[in-house]
Amino acid sequence: MADRIMIVEDEPHIVESLTFLLTREGYEVEAITDGESALAALAGALPRVLVLDAMLPGVDGFAILRRLRGEPRSAKLPILVLTAKGQRRDREVAETLGADRFLAKPFSNAELIETIRELAR
Repeated sequence: MADRIMIVEDEPHIVESLTFLLTREGYEVEAITDGESALAALAGALPRVLVLDAMLPGVDGFAILRRLRGEPRSAKLPILVLTAKGQRRDREVAETLGADRFLAKPFSNAELIETIRELAR
């Protein structure tokens, strides 16, 4: 059975691109476009890796990250924060809240795939 990757991203073109890349690598992909729906989905079965945008409608990615790290069942979930907010402060916030990795958009496909592979191990 393929590892399931959950993408929480509100930009349709990025969702399409990530889904294509990850499916091609053999992952099962679930895409969610807003924070509240992501939290509802994460209350069920956790994915192998979560790819989380920081800027989302409703509940933002940093609030989701804070919440996941505060719950024992998701405290160790591998999380990649993927965002257009590439400033040093955003990276520091993501790391402080417990993100395993941080990639700024635009990102290279090879870097993204390698990061997902590392997190899925």
